[in-house]
Amino acid sequence: MPHPQAVRNKDPVALHFDGGDVLASCFSPDQSHADGFIPVTFSHIETFDRMLGFLKNPAVVTAEINVNLVALTVMGLISRLWGLSYPRAVVFDEVYYGQFVSLYMKRIFFVDDSGPPFGHMLLALGGYLGGFDGNFLWNRIGAEYSTNVPVWSLRLLPALAGALYVPLAYQILVELQFSHCAALGAALLILLVLSYLKFYNLQRHSFSSGSWWFWLLLTGVACSCAVGVKYMGLFTYMLLLAIAGLHFWQMIGDQNLSNVSLICHFLARGLALVIIPVAMYLSFFYVHLTLLYRSGPHDQIMTSAFQASLEGGLARITQGQPLEVAYGSQITLRNVLGKPMQCWLHSHTNTYPIRYENGRGSSHQQQVTCYPFKDVNNWWIVKDPGMQQLVVSNPPRPVRHGHIVQLVHGITTRYLNTHDVAAPLSPHSQEVSCYIDYNISMPAQNLWRVEIVNRESDTDVWKTILSEVRFVHVNTSAVLKLSGASLPEWGYRQLEVVGEKLSKGYHQSMVWNVEEHRYGKSQEQKEREAELHSPTQMDISKNLSFMAKFTELQWKILTLKNEDTEHKYSSSALDWITMDTNIAYWLHPTSGAQIHLLGNIVTWASANIAAVVYMCLSLWYLIRRRRKIYDIPEDKWQLWVSAGGICVGGWAVNYLPFFLMEKTLFLYHYLPALTFQILLIPIVLQHLSDHLCRSLLLKSMFSALIVAWFSSVYRVYCTFSPVTYGEPSLSVAELKELRWKDSWNILIRKQ
Repeated sequence: MPHPQAVRNKDPVALHFDGGDVLASCFSPDQSHADGFIPVTFSHIETFDRMLGFLKNPAVVTAEINVNLVALTVMGLISRLWGLSYPRAVVFDEVYYGQFVSLYMKRIFFVDDSGPPFGHMLLALGGYLGGFDGNFLWNRIGAEYSTNVPVWSLRLLPALAGALYVPLAYQILVELQFSHCAALGAALLILLVLSYLKFYNLQRHSFSSGSWWFWLLLTGVACSCAVGVKYMGLFTYMLLLAIAGLHFWQMIGDQNLSNVSLICHFLARGLALVIIPVAMYLSFFYVHLTLLYRSGPHDQIMTSAFQASLEGGLARITQGQPLEVAYGSQITLRNVLGKPMQCWLHSHTNTYPIRYENGRGSSHQQQVTCYPFKDVNNWWIVKDPGMQQLVVSNPPRPVRHGHIVQLVHGITTRYLNTHDVAAPLSPHSQEVSCYIDYNISMPAQNLWRVEIVNRESDTDVWKTILSEVRFVHVNTSAVLKLSGASLPEWGYRQLEVVGEKLSKGYHQSMVWNVEEHRYGKSQEQKEREAELHSPTQMDISKNLSFMAKFTELQWKILTLKNEDTEHKYSSSALDWITMDTNIAYWLHPTSGAQIHLLGNIVTWASANIAAVVYMCLSLWYLIRRRRKIYDIPEDKWQLWVSAGGICVGGWAVNYLPFFLMEKTLFLYHYLPALTFQILLIPIVLQHLSDHLCRSLLLKSMFSALIVAWFSSVYRVYCTFSPVTYGEPSLSVAELKELRWKDSWNILIRKQ
């Protein structure tokens, strides 16, 4: 034991001891007495002196800095943020997504079928941080931004995401156990793959490890973000779940893990990779619906209940309506399908022509259609077949599921009816018409049974806005249905309504809901007509729950189809492989300056070659291994398979689904798949260098080829940088020289 003074004089950096050992030596059982006191000896004093010396030393924190990672991050930021606010004009898809940013700023509800709302919210966050008030007309590409538009802030978050691709590409290959040299060759990455790889490499840590939980939870967060931006992220998410499932399957075979430990691992992965992503996905919609509480032009495709929950719009009309439909109620009926457009059950004094153009005859009775505009002729009165009155009794008698009613057109006072006459445009269905004034006594053939589709019990009351109902004709069992066909001129191009024979299931074209509703008070026709024109006054709340609004909005996003129009820069999935297409993002109004989405053709071709080489080598190795010939060590083979499975699998799940999609496609849809394919380039290059270039000469030649290849990539980057950043402006001759392929649309002004 050295002298205490000698210990105190030691260099603090070189002094190392275990505090637990010191305490154990101070209070060891063999030194204790029966009376509970511990004798203080010189050894104890010396030990305490050592502890005191340690406490006097400064706390030193050391950190390892990966210079490669820092340099790549800086390079990525420079390449993406340089000249970010140029041009100060609308660039390609900014004309589309910019309008949603404005709607966020004004809290106006919208529906976009391109994907979930998280990506839109990120763009809106940039606008909010820049102080954007939403006042800008996003009507054309190239329009100059006004001074109130924070261009740099709006473009910042997407640019940062692109900048982080570079260092993350490096890190993913490091986590795949490839060399730092190979990692430097990767340029793009999807974050959720990286986070799971990091977690997988930390599996040797226990559940109490902060790193273990951090990377596992980060994986779940990244998954939800990927799906929350675009539904294509769902395919990558499924790939990650497959990889996680494979890893857990391998853990099951580990005899060192107990059953309890395996269950804990399974639950932890279920929490991080399923529950958290689902919860975050729901939270995106919750924030979206909380922010957008005002009515706007897009809410018309939603149900009446959804529209009524928004501030303004339909809510101003429906506020104060009675909730329960009763005999004598005056109602408008909206078709739930909403396709090809929203419309309401309608009738007018015009009749069907005696004969149609194809020679078929009609009933020549009053037309019944579905009209896409609000009109007084959309009002109907719910009548009790056993009574003649068209007013609501006191107290009101509510209509329930299964009740029989008659529907009287409010203005013409004729009954809604269907009969065994072919519909004008749907000859296999029955014609729907209005005939016989309600005051005329005839055998009842205009009875309709009310069936509430979304009922909770068979005694449910028919409710305004909330109930979705079918009307089944009692005599013929036909269901009132919107065919969607547009009538000829004699029908004023309104939509055809037919009687469809009762069939299994509830198609939305057969379902209606009450949108506007009042209790009728006037029996006289003139007073009733005046009543139909007046607004309602009674007050009642019809707020939907979040889950009801989420379910409806999610369904609309998945099923809504905008009219697919051929775009000048649209392309097919096959064009992406060979980069036979490009997109002109912006053209300067006077000079030749322009911005294009045009990939680096050397990198593009190298990625394709790397994929082909990987698949050929893998097939060769598999055949050889089947013959018990092992060309590479087992650990290297497992690394080759796992790395290729991620990269090739990621490319496949992000590319092949586009062949099944019926939508307008652009070159940028290929970028996620290309990300995985580019990651394969350094993997293949390192494999060739380590296992196929066996002599020093071959390795030197191969290294020289790689240097030449990198030089060509950089050369192409510099050549096309003027049309990547929009500066400097090129002459006509220089622009023509950039048209390396005839299919590339480089914009050249006419002289």
